[in-house]
Amino acid sequence: MEYGCIGEKLSHSFSKIIHNEIYDYDYELYEIKKDELKTLLTERKFKAINVTIPYKQDVIPYLDSIDEFALKIGAVNTIVNKNGKLLGYNTDFSGMCCLIENSKIDLKNKKVLILGSGGTSKTAFAVASYLGAKEIYKVSRKSTESSISYDDAYKLHNDAHIIINTTPVGMYPKIGESAIDISDFNKLEGVVDAVYNPLRTALVTLALKRGIKAVGGLYMLVAQAVFAAELFTDKAIDNGEIDRIYKKILLSKENIVLTGMPGCGKTTIGKALAKELNKEFIDIDDEIVKETGKPITEIFAEGGEELFRNIETQVIKRFSALQNCVISTGGGAILKEINIDFLKENGRIFYIDRPLEFLVTTDDRPLSSNREMLKKRFEERKDIYEATADFKLRAGNDIHKNALALKEGFLNENFSN
Repeated sequence: MEYGCIGEKLSHSFSKIIHNEIYDYDYELYEIKKDELKTLLTERKFKAINVTIPYKQDVIPYLDSIDEFALKIGAVNTIVNKNGKLLGYNTDFSGMCCLIENSKIDLKNKKVLILGSGGTSKTAFAVASYLGAKEIYKVSRKSTESSISYDDAYKLHNDAHIIINTTPVGMYPKIGESAIDISDFNKLEGVVDAVYNPLRTALVTLALKRGIKAVGGLYMLVAQAVFAAELFTDKAIDNGEIDRIYKKILLSKENIVLTGMPGCGKTTIGKALAKELNKEFIDIDDEIVKETGKPITEIFAEGGEELFRNIETQVIKRFSALQNCVISTGGGAILKEINIDFLKENGRIFYIDRPLEFLVTTDDRPLSSNREMLKKRFEERKDIYEATADFKLRAGNDIHKNALALKEGFLNENFSN
């Protein structure tokens, strides 16, 4: 191994992709167990490595020297082998600073809660101090000398302005989970989540829904990788590379979710769009049929709309965890808020608005099988489609033009995490 990243679980890490964008060097992912650390770090058969969960503190005893800053934080995420000596650094600090500053979340004179007690929480504490936070509390499952419990956070610190999550809660594949319920934090101004897969955790999506500034960890991951690459190669890298790589990775990972009435063209437009962007196409209704082995009309006949909606939510949750897809949803998927929450963790929602007079009824759509039912559904759902969408397309009859319009909207919309 020349360069790489070590950690316990790395199958869904973006680090190799990012480093391959920065420099043309041999960078690999190495999943290792704790008892394998000693051999790796004493044999020293590498040029430089990144370190991730859960080894950012465990590697420290094997190092010959540690950068003063990393030593103060108490966590190392970058190790450089220089003439047989292992030098430890922490580029997570600069990466998290870049993330917070890029998202315009202001920590100065604010009360900050940091969820977690591992190496990244130490970095977050140092960042919050550096950015001028007035009060900083680490939050763990149990109170300790250095942290408060979640119960105390809810009871005594629900006036916190900023929450930073450094736990793995909500990380792929367990999307939809959040380390904390922010419902009663009425002074909350910003949420930062170090998790980058999914692109927006349940914690981030809930904050955004409440109008609170919130950001996931992808920008931090890219920034810290750029700073680590500078240490690997001893060469300066233009900071503009952070934005370039971030945007490229985001576009390659983010889903496009299509919503709209039955018959609006989600499937035909979606397939054309997926081909344009080299993304996988997924039709939620088709996946429901595959999973149950029954047509949708039969599911309705056996258990009514409630049964169908429950199955639909489970299928949406599973496919929302995937990335780089175009996902066509059923016409009523937007009726359950939880579906939207799942879909937004990795995707942006594009509403295909086709006028009622151009929608066609078919017998395989139980809730819109005739014109009267179709009109009723249209009137019930139109406002919800618009309220839940990030982008609205007034669809015409040309499938290719519709697909190109969605592609342009996806590629040119303002980038956010």
